[in-house]
Amino acid sequence: MKTPAPKSAYLGWLSRALARPVTPRPAQAPDDLVLGYATGYDAAMIAPFVRSLRAVFHGHVALVVDDRPDVLDLLATHGIEAVHPEPVTGWEPHPVVSRFAAYARVIERYPDAADVLVTDVRDVVFQGEPFGPPPRRLEVFVENEDGRLGDHAFNMKYMTALVGREMAATLADRPCICVGTVMGPRDEVARFCRLLLMLAAIPRSGIGGAFGVDQAACNLAVHMDLIRAQVQPNFRRIATIGMTPGDRLSFVDGKVVNPDGSVSPVVHQHDRHPHLAGPLHALWGRDMRVCDRVQPKSAGERGRRLRQSLMRRLPELR
Repeated sequence: MKTPAPKSAYLGWLSRALARPVTPRPAQAPDDLVLGYATGYDAAMIAPFVRSLRAVFHGHVALVVDDRPDVLDLLATHGIEAVHPEPVTGWEPHPVVSRFAAYARVIERYPDAADVLVTDVRDVVFQGEPFGPPPRRLEVFVENEDGRLGDHAFNMKYMTALVGREMAATLADRPCICVGTVMGPRDEVARFCRLLLMLAAIPRSGIGGAFGVDQAACNLAVHMDLIRAQVQPNFRRIATIGMTPGDRLSFVDGKVVNPDGSVSPVVHQHDRHPHLAGPLHALWGRDMRVCDRVQPKSAGERGRRLRQSLMRRLPELR
């Protein structure tokens, strides 16, 4: 008697997401690639990212965005490729998870990319060349220089949901890695994206598609040495400042200055600090309204998201 194969909404979605054919771009000279996922945002929300990036970087940039005229005009003005998310029927995970399938597919379209930065968009600005010096291998970045995974309830909640309480406890003393910015050679970043998506399938339940599992899977992959990566300290290539006390950060001559007086090429989570967010908006978004949160969704969209959220919480048949 054959044992019936277990069903998984997450794995069903993932198989479809990764199996769609990809058409590579025409061959070009090797260059670096910055890749972000910015659905749900209007032009005002992504303008600081786009404008600050183009002030310091002239290589390939692609953003996954909605089909909005204001967004498309902004990207076209700055020579950035607009990629629209693939249409999905039925169940789909939270965007923080599905973005890694989009990243993997877009990277396939850039066979000549040298190094790749996959990054959050709304809360990121650039202050220097992000790829200088070039990464020699996959790089991941600490989000709290003084803390460990076990100190943060958010990280431990989703790590526990992903791999169980006992396994999560073995990683509690490791550094907190932020999945919002990851950089490295093209093939290594693509491999990281696919690994993260597969690790999210461990529970064979809706948690695989839930908000926060991306962070857990990233920390699991690196700290269990499932993928080789350099864990970079905070305030070097990237300053992740959401957990840094505001009085340790300053804005001088158009730059966010780190606690040690240095200036990082990439600043992440600047919106957590009003004394930085205001000047940054004045610098990069002065002709647009101030935006600090995602645009309100329609009633239909809210209903769809609620249904998907409930489905993620339902256990699957074993």
